[in-house]
Amino acid sequence: MSEAQAVTLTYEDGTRAVELAREAVNSYVINGQREQPGSMREAFYARTGVFVRLESTRGRGSLRGCAGAHETSEQLGHVIVNSAISAASDDSCGSEVEPAELSNLEISVFVVEDTVLTDDPANDIELGTHGVAVEGRGERASMFPTLPVENDWSAFEYLDRTCRKAGLPRGAWEDDDVAVLLVDGPVFREREPEGSIERI
Repeated sequence: MSEAQAVTLTYEDGTRAVELAREAVNSYVINGQREQPGSMREAFYARTGVFVRLESTRGRGSLRGCAGAHETSEQLGHVIVNSAISAASDDSCGSEVEPAELSNLEISVFVVEDTVLTDDPANDIELGTHGVAVEGRGERASMFPTLPVENDWSAFEYLDRTCRKAGLPRGAWEDDDVAVLLVDGPVFREREPEGSIERI
Protein backbone atom coordinates (compact mmCIF):
# COMPACT_ATOMS: atom_id res chain seq x y z
CA MET A 1 0.00 0.00 0.00
CA SER A 2 1.31 3.42 -0.90
CA GLU A 3 1.32 6.21 1.63
CA ALA A 4 -0.21 9.61 1.06
CA GLN A 5 2.26 12.16 -0.22
CA ALA A 6 2.93 14.78 2.45
CA VAL A 7 0.54 17.68 1.99
CA THR A 8 -0.77 20.31 4.37
CA LEU A 9 -3.68 22.43 3.24
CA THR A 10 -4.30 25.99 4.36
CA TYR A 11 -7.83 27.27 4.88
CA GLU A 12 -7.55 28.98 1.49
CA ASP A 13 -6.51 25.67 -0.11
CA GLY A 14 -9.47 23.94 1.50
CA THR A 15 -11.87 26.63 0.38
CA ARG A 16 -10.63 26.27 -3.19
CA ALA A 17 -10.92 22.47 -2.93
CA VAL A 18 -14.62 22.75 -2.09
CA GLU A 19 -15.15 25.37 -4.78
CA LEU A 20 -13.46 23.11 -7.34
CA ALA A 21 -15.64 20.18 -6.27
CA ARG A 22 -18.74 22.39 -6.61
CA GLU A 23 -17.66 23.54 -10.09
CA ALA A 24 -17.02 19.93 -11.15
CA VAL A 25 -20.43 18.75 -9.90
CA ASN A 26 -22.25 21.65 -11.57
CA SER A 27 -20.42 21.19 -14.88
CA TYR A 28 -21.09 17.45 -14.90
CA VAL A 29 -24.74 17.65 -13.85
CA ILE A 30 -25.72 20.61 -16.06
CA ASN A 31 -23.53 20.09 -19.13
CA GLY A 32 -22.33 16.49 -18.86
CA GLN A 33 -18.75 17.76 -19.02
CA ARG A 34 -15.61 17.26 -16.97
CA GLU A 35 -14.39 20.43 -15.34
CA GLN A 36 -10.65 21.05 -15.73
CA PRO A 37 -8.86 22.14 -12.54
CA GLY A 38 -7.29 25.05 -14.42
CA SER A 39 -4.46 26.89 -12.73
CA MET A 40 -4.02 24.90 -9.54
CA ARG A 41 -2.84 25.98 -6.11
CA GLU A 42 0.56 24.55 -5.18
CA ALA A 43 -0.91 22.03 -2.73
CA PHE A 44 -3.10 20.58 -5.50
CA TYR A 45 -0.07 19.12 -7.29
CA ALA A 46 0.53 16.68 -4.41
CA ARG A 47 -0.40 13.10 -5.18
CA THR A 48 -2.70 12.19 -2.35
CA GLY A 49 -6.17 10.84 -1.76
CA VAL A 50 -9.42 12.74 -1.34
CA PHE A 51 -13.09 12.07 -0.74
CA VAL A 52 -15.95 14.28 -1.91
CA ARG A 53 -19.32 14.00 -0.18
CA LEU A 54 -22.64 15.44 -1.37
CA GLU A 55 -25.51 15.86 1.09
CA SER A 56 -29.03 17.00 0.32
CA THR A 57 -30.57 19.61 2.62
CA ARG A 58 -34.09 18.84 1.41
CA GLY A 59 -36.52 17.50 3.98
CA ARG A 60 -34.67 15.44 6.56
CA GLY A 61 -31.58 15.43 4.38
CA SER A 62 -29.77 12.49 2.88
CA LEU A 63 -26.47 11.40 1.40
CA ARG A 64 -26.57 11.99 -2.36
CA GLY A 65 -23.10 10.75 -3.12
CA CYS A 66 -19.63 10.07 -1.80
CA ALA A 67 -16.59 9.04 -3.79
CA GLY A 68 -12.81 9.08 -3.61
CA ALA A 69 -9.83 7.04 -2.53
CA HIS A 70 -7.31 7.19 0.29
CA GLU A 71 -4.43 6.54 -2.11
CA THR A 72 -3.81 7.59 -5.69
CA SER A 73 -1.08 8.37 -8.20
CA GLU A 74 -3.03 11.38 -9.50
CA GLN A 75 -2.56 15.02 -8.54
CA LEU A 76 -4.97 16.27 -5.88
CA GLY A 77 -6.63 18.83 -8.16
CA HIS A 78 -7.58 16.15 -10.66
CA VAL A 79 -8.68 13.71 -7.94
CA ILE A 80 -11.04 16.34 -6.51
CA VAL A 81 -12.68 16.77 -9.92
CA ASN A 82 -12.91 13.03 -10.61
CA SER A 83 -14.26 12.25 -7.13
CA ALA A 84 -16.85 15.04 -7.35
CA ILE A 85 -18.10 13.68 -10.69
CA SER A 86 -18.22 10.12 -9.34
CA ALA A 87 -20.15 11.30 -6.27
CA ALA A 88 -22.72 13.01 -8.51
CA SER A 89 -23.10 10.02 -10.84
CA ASP A 90 -25.39 7.05 -10.47
CA ASP A 91 -22.37 4.95 -9.48
CA SER A 92 -22.44 6.42 -5.98
CA CYS A 93 -25.89 6.29 -4.38
CA GLY A 94 -27.83 4.66 -7.17
CA SER A 95 -29.24 7.75 -8.84
CA GLU A 96 -27.52 10.61 -10.63
CA VAL A 97 -27.78 14.10 -9.14
CA GLU A 98 -30.29 16.18 -11.11
CA PRO A 99 -29.88 19.91 -11.97
CA ALA A 100 -32.79 20.85 -9.68
CA GLU A 101 -30.91 19.38 -6.71
CA LEU A 102 -27.76 21.51 -7.05
CA SER A 103 -29.03 24.43 -4.97
CA ASN A 104 -29.84 22.02 -2.12
CA LEU A 105 -26.50 20.19 -2.00
CA GLU A 106 -23.85 20.75 0.65
CA ILE A 107 -20.39 19.68 -0.46
CA SER A 108 -17.62 18.36 1.80
CA VAL A 109 -14.04 17.55 0.81
CA PHE A 110 -11.82 15.31 2.96
CA VAL A 111 -8.16 15.56 1.95
CA VAL A 112 -5.85 12.71 2.99
CA GLU A 113 -2.74 13.96 4.77
CA ASP A 114 -1.66 10.67 6.34
CA THR A 115 -2.60 7.00 6.52
CA VAL A 116 -1.61 4.70 9.37
CA LEU A 117 -1.90 0.91 9.38
CA THR A 118 -3.17 -0.08 12.82
CA ASP A 119 -3.21 -3.38 14.71
CA ASP A 120 -5.61 -2.00 17.34
CA PRO A 121 -8.14 0.13 15.47
CA ALA A 122 -10.80 0.25 18.18
CA ASN A 123 -8.34 1.92 20.56
CA ASP A 124 -6.33 3.94 18.04
CA ILE A 125 -9.23 5.53 16.21
CA GLU A 126 -10.21 9.11 17.02
CA LEU A 127 -13.90 9.47 16.23
CA GLY A 128 -14.62 12.54 14.16
CA THR A 129 -10.97 12.84 13.13
CA HIS A 130 -10.06 9.59 11.40
CA GLY A 131 -11.56 8.17 8.26
CA VAL A 132 -11.31 4.39 8.06
CA ALA A 133 -10.31 2.10 5.21
CA VAL A 134 -10.50 -1.68 5.34
CA GLU A 135 -8.89 -4.01 2.82
CA GLY A 136 -8.92 -7.79 2.73
CA ARG A 137 -10.24 -10.91 1.01
CA GLY A 138 -10.30 -9.03 -2.28
CA GLU A 139 -12.58 -6.34 -0.86
CA ARG A 140 -12.04 -2.74 0.23
CA ALA A 141 -14.10 0.20 1.46
CA SER A 142 -13.63 3.56 3.13
CA MET A 143 -15.74 5.74 5.39
CA PHE A 144 -15.86 9.53 5.82
CA PRO A 145 -14.41 10.74 9.16
CA THR A 146 -17.43 12.77 10.29
CA LEU A 147 -19.90 9.88 10.04
CA PRO A 148 -19.51 8.38 13.54
CA VAL A 149 -20.05 11.76 15.22
CA GLU A 150 -23.01 12.62 12.99
CA ASN A 151 -24.64 9.24 13.67
CA ASP A 152 -23.49 8.66 17.26
CA TRP A 153 -21.58 5.50 16.37
CA SER A 154 -19.05 3.86 18.66
CA ALA A 155 -15.64 2.90 17.30
CA PHE A 156 -16.86 -0.70 17.04
CA GLU A 157 -19.94 0.27 15.02
CA TYR A 158 -17.89 2.53 12.77
CA LEU A 159 -15.48 -0.31 12.02
CA ASP A 160 -18.29 -2.85 11.57
CA ARG A 161 -20.13 -0.57 9.15
CA THR A 162 -16.97 -0.06 7.12
CA CYS A 163 -16.58 -3.83 6.86
CA ARG A 164 -20.21 -4.23 5.80
CA LYS A 165 -19.71 -1.56 3.13
CA ALA A 166 -16.81 -3.65 1.80
CA GLY A 167 -18.98 -6.77 1.76
CA LEU A 168 -17.16 -8.26 4.74
CA PRO A 169 -18.86 -9.59 7.87
CA ARG A 170 -19.11 -7.56 11.05
CA GLY A 171 -15.98 -7.91 13.14
CA ALA A 172 -13.81 -8.75 10.13
CA TRP A 173 -11.61 -5.79 11.06
CA GLU A 174 -10.32 -7.90 13.97
CA ASP A 175 -9.07 -10.68 11.65
CA ASP A 176 -5.45 -11.02 10.55
CA ASP A 177 -6.32 -11.10 6.84
CA VAL A 178 -8.09 -7.73 6.94
CA ALA A 179 -6.01 -4.54 7.10
CA VAL A 180 -7.37 -1.41 8.75
CA LEU A 181 -5.98 1.99 7.92
CA LEU A 182 -6.74 5.16 9.83
CA VAL A 183 -6.98 8.03 7.37
CA ASP A 184 -6.12 11.48 8.69
CA GLY A 185 -6.65 14.92 7.20
CA PRO A 186 -8.88 17.98 7.23
CA VAL A 187 -12.50 18.15 6.14
CA PHE A 188 -13.65 21.35 4.49
CA ARG A 189 -17.37 21.83 3.87
CA GLU A 190 -19.99 24.33 2.90
CA ARG A 191 -21.94 25.68 5.89
CA GLU A 192 -24.95 25.81 3.58
CA PRO A 193 -25.37 25.04 -0.14
CA GLU A 194 -22.97 27.26 -2.10
CA GLY A 195 -22.23 29.11 1.14
CA SER A 196 -19.09 29.92 3.11
CA ILE A 197 -16.58 27.16 3.89
CA GLU A 198 -15.63 25.80 7.30
CA ARG A 199 -12.82 23.48 8.33
CA ILE A 200 -13.79 20.73 10.75
